[in-house]
Amino acid sequence: MGRDGKVLTARISLPWEDLVEGPMGYAVYVVDYDATAGVMYRPAPVPGKEVKAPETLATLLNDSAYHALNVYAIVMRTLLRFEMALGRRVAWGIRGHQLKVVPHAFEEANAYYSPGLEALVFGYVRDTEPMYLGLSHDVVAHETAHALLDGLRDKFMAPSSPDQAALHEAFADIVALLSVFSLPEVVSYLITPIADTRSGAHNVPKGFATKSALSQKNLENTALLGMADQMRSQASDARVNALRRSVTIQPAPGILTQPGYEEEHNRGEVLVAAVMRAFLSAWAARIADLASPGDGLVDIRMAAEQGADIADVMLTMAIRAIDYTPPIHIRFGDFLSAMLTADTEVRADDSRYELRKHLRKVMAQYGIHPASDTRDGRWRPPDQKLKTEGSHLGSLQTDPTEMFRHIWSNRSILGLNPAAYTRITSVRPCLRVSPEDGFQLHETVVECTQYLKLAAAELTAYGLTAPSGMRPDENVVLEAGSTFVLDEYGDLKFDVTNSLPFLGATPSEMQNWQRRLEYMWQRGYLGDAANRSSDLAAFHLQRSLAQGADAAAEAAQQSRLTQEAWT
Repeated sequence: MGRDGKVLTARISLPWEDLVEGPMGYAVYVVDYDATAGVMYRPAPVPGKEVKAPETLATLLNDSAYHALNVYAIVMRTLLRFEMALGRRVAWGIRGHQLKVVPHAFEEANAYYSPGLEALVFGYVRDTEPMYLGLSHDVVAHETAHALLDGLRDKFMAPSSPDQAALHEAFADIVALLSVFSLPEVVSYLITPIADTRSGAHNVPKGFATKSALSQKNLENTALLGMADQMRSQASDARVNALRRSVTIQPAPGILTQPGYEEEHNRGEVLVAAVMRAFLSAWAARIADLASPGDGLVDIRMAAEQGADIADVMLTMAIRAIDYTPPIHIRFGDFLSAMLTADTEVRADDSRYELRKHLRKVMAQYGIHPASDTRDGRWRPPDQKLKTEGSHLGSLQTDPTEMFRHIWSNRSILGLNPAAYTRITSVRPCLRVSPEDGFQLHETVVECTQYLKLAAAELTAYGLTAPSGMRPDENVVLEAGSTFVLDEYGDLKFDVTNSLPFLGATPSEMQNWQRRLEYMWQRGYLGDAANRSSDLAAFHLQRSLAQGADAAAEAAQQSRLTQEAWT
């Protein structure tokens, strides 16, 4: 709710498409079925050119058709934001093309992406004032980010380290928060009260604030925690408490080595805190630059627009970084190097906001450093050129078989294990456009995976020791992968690789593999595949249920009941 009692809204624009009732389009199909009540709501009619939110809260809460239109709009906005950042069409992490979205899925303060159901499901709570998670912009954007990341990097769903276990949720949080802060209407609404309160004693003209009123500390306490307070008053939503924890985590270089931050929920919140504090640091610095030299006054509307623009640029960095990450076994340092590389490739001049400087500085305060050893933290270009004899450039950009031939011919240069099963998982041509001068960057992003299947007793041949409790005849699959970024001429620009273990590897690499094996064995990821739907449902429920509740059991039961009701 806005401070005037009206519903706070923001305008978003979507390309026109030929919808049917639901709404149902080429990428999103809203299915409004309530499994708890056993009710199928009437499909929302096809909207006109403009859809306005109900003006009163009571009308908004009772308008199921608007709820359906709202989730459709935010899911599509998030999808299109990914496509703009990556420079190509992006698929969901499901078999089909149309992701089901269920705005009133069940009576539960939970929402999650279900790969099994090929759906985003949003719960609700009936209270004195009902709360619908499908009406929350950040919750819908968060779940949409899960489905998109699953389509881009499906191996991230099977954690092989504390960092990878935490990254899926952290990335979705980052996308959700920066999506909200890229809306100028929301940013202006959030900073106006603190600007008025802190500047009131200085006879500041209406619409302006003192520079000190919009300091990083005040922005941090208002913009982020203020939003959480408003949402928390509605219900004990999982997302609210998590966001509140994330932004209050104080920087400490050794925080990730502390026992409490081995747990994936807490660990992911550290990454969210680092990225969001980097955003606030850049925003506060920009506000200081905008302030008048004498009395230090700042136009509030201008400050809000700059904050929204910085959030939008950082959102692009975070999304585009996925194309520069290894396809498996990712760590926070990999994600940081990927962000720095992805941004520099298209936005070479960072002098306006200095986002890369703020990002590196704040990440280091949390003990997160680039995985690359270069001076600027970017991935290092390869030392050798690939052989191109017999390769066809046009086919390399679209044909996985042609790409496999090219990669196989260069297996020694690329450090691939010829004894392993090797597969080109994806070949994705991209066209990225610089926001500064319209410069067009043509790249092809190739995802290559390798795996070895062997018995536990054979691990010693690769310099590894079977984890305690593993039978000698237990089957073990060792997976690795590479992301190859090629330029428009087919030359290799970046090789981001997590290799299979091999004798002769550095002690650090072998230690990483041993830790990886231990971690995956202890958490059951070396046995039968875990139920990914239940994992995500449990992950979210753990953020909302009381301490000590069996969230995994609750989530599994909720997922089972919901699936039975829908099928």
